[in-house]
Amino acid sequence: MKTRRVYSTPDIQSARTALGAARQAGIPDDDLSLVARHDIELDVIPEDRKDDHSDFMPAAVRGLAQGGATGLLAGLVALAIPPLGVTLAGAVAVGAAGAAVGAWSGALMGSAVPDPVRRKFEDEIEGGRILLVVDGDGEVGERADMAVVATGATPLPFEQPTALS
Repeated sequence: MKTRRVYSTPDIQSARTALGAARQAGIPDDDLSLVARHDIELDVIPEDRKDDHSDFMPAAVRGLAQGGATGLLAGLVALAIPPLGVTLAGAVAVGAAGAAVGAWSGALMGSAVPDPVRRKFEDEIEGGRILLVVDGDGEVGERADMAVVATGATPLPFEQPTALS
């Protein structure tokens, strides 16, 4: 599983240097992104390097799991009440419907919530610093960490497993 690490850089040139170091260490392009204030992002950060601004996918997955569990539980309860006439297939269908509604509602709510990196380092971002987000696993992640820090980027206190990257 990959671990997400975040580094702070003072300007776009420093961010590009740190980004290059992470690439040289073996981190693929899909696992690298930049986070900055909106005016900086619009002016200097290429579209393919911008980090997602919302919690959309993690919220959708949480909604899917919670809705599916709730729906399945409701279906099994209905199965246990004979006058309702619910079959096992009906209970599974209620579970699937619950999962769909949970994923949909979770995604809607998550799209309005900033992603965890933006929430945690809001002051850094508003101060005009550019954050480099690196998702790496094992030895490659450690090698990238050393390479990025060697460029002068400041590691920030954020190391989380990234199941959705």
